[in-house]
Amino acid sequence: MKGRFSYDGGAGALARGGLARYGARMTQVLPPFAHNARFDVCALGNAIVDVLAPCDAAFLEAKGLIPGSMQLVDEDQSATLYDAMAAGVEASGGSAGNTVAGVGSFGGRAAYIGKVAKDTLGEVFSHDIRAVGVHFDTPVLEDGAGKGFGTGRCLINVTPDGQRTMCTFLGAANQLTTADVDAGVIGDSAIVYLEGYLFDPAPARAAFEAAAAAAHAAGRKVAITLSDSFVVHRWRAELLAFIETSADIVLANEAELHALFETEDFDHAAAHLGRIVEVAAVTRGAAGSVLFRGGERVEVAAYPVEKVVDTTGAGDQYAAGVLLGLSRGLSLAEAGALGSLAASEVIAHWGPRPMVGLKDLAAQHGLSL
Repeated sequence: MKGRFSYDGGAGALARGGLARYGARMTQVLPPFAHNARFDVCALGNAIVDVLAPCDAAFLEAKGLIPGSMQLVDEDQSATLYDAMAAGVEASGGSAGNTVAGVGSFGGRAAYIGKVAKDTLGEVFSHDIRAVGVHFDTPVLEDGAGKGFGTGRCLINVTPDGQRTMCTFLGAANQLTTADVDAGVIGDSAIVYLEGYLFDPAPARAAFEAAAAAAHAAGRKVAITLSDSFVVHRWRAELLAFIETSADIVLANEAELHALFETEDFDHAAAHLGRIVEVAAVTRGAAGSVLFRGGERVEVAAYPVEKVVDTTGAGDQYAAGVLLGLSRGLSLAEAGALGSLAASEVIAHWGPRPMVGLKDLAAQHGLSL
């Protein structure tokens, strides 16, 4: 059962472009749900290795891909598309995995629950997530690679404007079950963060629900990201039911929010979401983000970047800043500022994870944890 989000800290909107001068006012009152927590954030998600490559609109059209979309493919389709793609970059990814990597980069304490196979990509993913200080000990899928369940991969074609079009082979990732949910790790985490992509396969959804129940039983908070509009369209009623009964914090982008409430009226949809959860954070691209808690509404500016190279991971890193900020008792404006800064770092280069330490970057802009 969801509990009350207790908070005692300053409020107020962040002036556009004013991250640096906001830092001096950052306050920290550790919220009750974070007391005695071993981890700030524990995430459940699809453990996936990303393959990113540049492309043009003609390539997408030739392959029948809708620009900016995400679709699931099988192993053969994945292999065919991979062979056709330009040379690119391979990097451990997965939405929630990217988020906890960001939490670690901020100096936070993070854990991850996700399934990889006993294969080369699984070893790469495991090494990468542990290398950034994230606790990860989910048992590997021993015989997955030989049965069509190798470690998941996401093929990401990026157009010159930075927009990404994704084709995902889930493989071992959607073999996560309730047996993989470590109740000890969940109970030791201030916020348990659930990746919306995991809502699709029934066994993974059961793991979702088990993790939420364990978190609330331990007095912790449950956050969910809606992940993608296609997830919302496919499971709208079920997602709403889960949010209303089990989620304390919701992160979404504008399109996902509109899909959830079947309206193009942002203010109406945002107000509705704000009534059914304790904290909501909605990103609006270059327009920044809006965060809600009770009757409080805070608008946070997007941090400026010289050139947008690749938007992969922007929402994931935004979530890292917001969730870590909330777990440390920061105000909505302060948590949103951390999220905005993290997103600005990741869209300025290829790949979904930070290339510089976010803790140091935050300090340079007057933000501290």
